[in-house]
Amino acid sequence: MSVELRTVADLGRRLKSKAITAEAATEGCLARITERNRLLNAYITVLVDEALAQAKELDQEIQSGHSRGPLHGVPISIKDLIDVRNTPTTAASRVREGHVARRDATLIGRLRAAGAIFVGKTNLHEFALGTTNEDSAYGPVLHPFDDTRSPGGSSGGSAASVLAGMAYASIGTDTGGSIRIPAAACGLVGLKPTIGEIPIDGIVPLSESLDHAGPMCLSVEDAALLYGVLRGVQNPVAPTPRETSGLRFGIPRPYFFDLIDPQVLARFEESCDRLKSAGAILEDVAIAHTKEIAAIYVHIALPEAASYHAPTLESRPQDYTENVRLRLEMGRYILAEDYVRAQRGRQLLTRDVREALGGRDGLLLPSMPVPATKLGVPTVSVSGTEEPVRNITLRLTQLFNITGHPAISLPCGKTDEGLPVGLQIVGTRNRTPELLEVAAAVEGVLERAC
Repeated sequence: MSVELRTVADLGRRLKSKAITAEAATEGCLARITERNRLLNAYITVLVDEALAQAKELDQEIQSGHSRGPLHGVPISIKDLIDVRNTPTTAASRVREGHVARRDATLIGRLRAAGAIFVGKTNLHEFALGTTNEDSAYGPVLHPFDDTRSPGGSSGGSAASVLAGMAYASIGTDTGGSIRIPAAACGLVGLKPTIGEIPIDGIVPLSESLDHAGPMCLSVEDAALLYGVLRGVQNPVAPTPRETSGLRFGIPRPYFFDLIDPQVLARFEESCDRLKSAGAILEDVAIAHTKEIAAIYVHIALPEAASYHAPTLESRPQDYTENVRLRLEMGRYILAEDYVRAQRGRQLLTRDVREALGGRDGLLLPSMPVPATKLGVPTVSVSGTEEPVRNITLRLTQLFNITGHPAISLPCGKTDEGLPVGLQIVGTRNRTPELLEVAAAVEGVLERAC
C-alpha cells in the first residue's frame, strides 16, 4: 500500500500553520476513496459535496485566524450506524432502505462543532451483529493488506478507511469488541472508553446496555484528541505519557491465554519483555468467573437486540442477512429469568475485574487471539482445536463491554505473513484519561523497539 499515513495531530498542526488546506486534505482522502474503495468496499456512502463544502468553510475560518481546536479541518469517516443529518443511516441492511437521518447524533454534533469533516459513512457487519463484516447488504469489506482476509468487525469499514488513507480517523461502535477487534486486525489504535462516557443517542443500537462509541486512528495522541471531543471537551490536549518505570500491570493468563495463536502470543510476550526492560512491573493475575463470560454476554446482548428489532423481524425478516436474522431470532427465545440472571453475573464480573486491577495501572492482554481471519471461512484452528471465528475474535474483548471498563488496542508487531497484532490495555472505570496516559507510555516503548 503506497499511501503515506499521517496522524490527526500532525495534520492539525499543518492545517494550523497553513502548510496545507482542509480542502486539499479532503480532496486527498476523496481521491483515495475513488482509487481504492471499489476493491476494499469500506464506504457505503461518500459525502463528496458535503465534505468539500465543509472544508472550504473551515479554510476560511483558518484564514481569518479562527481555530476550533485540533480537529479543525481534519477529514474523518463515520460508521454507518451513526446518524449524520440529511444522510442515510443504513446499518449495512436492506431493512433500513430509504432511511435518512433528520439530525446529527450527539457525538456527531460535537465533532462537527470541533471542525471535523465527514468524508463518508463506512460499511459494517449488518446492525453491528458480527466480527468480520461479511454479513452486509453492501458486501464484505476487504483487508487493505490482504484482500482475502477480513479487516475485523463490526467496524471493519472504519478500520479499512483509515489504514488505506481514505480518512485520517474514524468513529466506530463497540458492543463486544467492534472497535478493538478491527483495530488489532489492521494495526490501528482503537479506544473503547468507559461505558456511558460517550453519548450513544442517534446510534442504531445493538445492545443498549453494552454499546460504546469511540475512535479508531493511528496513534494514542489521536485517540485522546478524538475522545476529548466526543466527550464534549472543546479543545482537548494530547495525553502526557506516564513514566514507564514503575508502571504496574496485571496479565490475566487463565482463560485469556488458553486459546491463542502462537505468533500473537510471541508478539505479546515480546512487548511484555520490552515493557519490563523499560522498568514496568508485570504480574500474572486471575479474573474469577471467566467461564461465564460468553453466556452472560449472549443472555444480555441478544435479548436487547431482539427487542429493538422485534417489529422488523415480524414485518421484514427476508431483508436481513441470514446469519444476522438467525442470531436475532435466538434472542427472542431467551427467558426473562436468564436475562436477569445474566445481569447479576455482570455485577459479579465487574467486581472481579475491579479486584484484578486493584493497585495496578492496567491489565495487559492481546486484543484478538488470532490475526485477521480469512473471508468465507467459518472456523479457525487455535491451540489444536477448530473454533468459530465469531467466538474466538470476541474472546478477549467482550468481558470489558460487560463490565464497562475502558480498553484500548495498540499495534504491537506483525506475524511472519505481515498481519498486524494488537495489544490491549484495560483501565479503571471512569479513568479513561489515565488509561490514555498509560497507553501513550506503552506506545512509546513499543515504537522505540520497532
